[in-house]
Amino acid sequence: MAQGELARDPLIRAFGAVVRTHREAAGLSRAKLADALGCSPQWIEKIETGARPPSEATAIDLDTYFKTPGVLHAMWKEIKRSGKAVELPPGFPGFMVLESKARVMSIFENMTVTGLFQTPDYAYEILSPGRGKEAIEEVIQTRLERQKILTRRNPPEIVLVLDETALHRPIGDAALRRKQLDHLASLAESPNITVQVVPKTKGSYAGIMGTFTLMEFDDGPHLVYTEGHIDGHVIDHPEKVMKYGIRFSLIRSAAMSADDSLNLIRAIEGTL
Repeated sequence: MAQGELARDPLIRAFGAVVRTHREAAGLSRAKLADALGCSPQWIEKIETGARPPSEATAIDLDTYFKTPGVLHAMWKEIKRSGKAVELPPGFPGFMVLESKARVMSIFENMTVTGLFQTPDYAYEILSPGRGKEAIEEVIQTRLERQKILTRRNPPEIVLVLDETALHRPIGDAALRRKQLDHLASLAESPNITVQVVPKTKGSYAGIMGTFTLMEFDDGPHLVYTEGHIDGHVIDHPEKVMKYGIRFSLIRSAAMSADDSLNLIRAIEGTL
């Protein structure tokens, strides 16, 4: 893979964004971090900007220095095998690592129920097009692993805003959809989860342009993840992240209250 290709790889950029987040949170310059690791500031810069992939030794050294046992090394493993992981969009493995560390997540979805909140049967229907049965099951298992953050000891605070059309989309049969809506409603009743729905009568609003996830961390700046048809992107530029935050606020202002949204979800469920 050429250096220009590496610079565009979302997973390598995600690794660099995590390193920069921890470095800045620690109040370190690139030169000071380089001194601590025994490398050059230019090497740190190349890693943070995604111009070069990290080595395994660098990932381990960074985990040791920032006291993040296994996190960056896990990202390095995903980088190493990303060429073989064709069933996950490029950049998505890095997003999963970031997602597992986020303290707050603001999610907007306008097409389907978001992956974190999907039942296995609903996920199977979503993931089936273009995949064989074995590949589908592997991706579903990955999705279920992601969902463990919802039941861990200190789960993240999540605000999910859904377009109502996602709740009506005929994915699977009525029984499958009823089970999915019941699962969504149950999650909406969790103390750390807020679900709001933008009514289909709303017309044009700020969410028309597409979905995204805004992530906030205890020890670093906010990040945004967006996903296209073939790859995903982690955005760490402060001004762009801020604009996504404003966008999410506008989308949320178009949504119904959490109580009214829950009532709507239960009402749609009751019609199936």
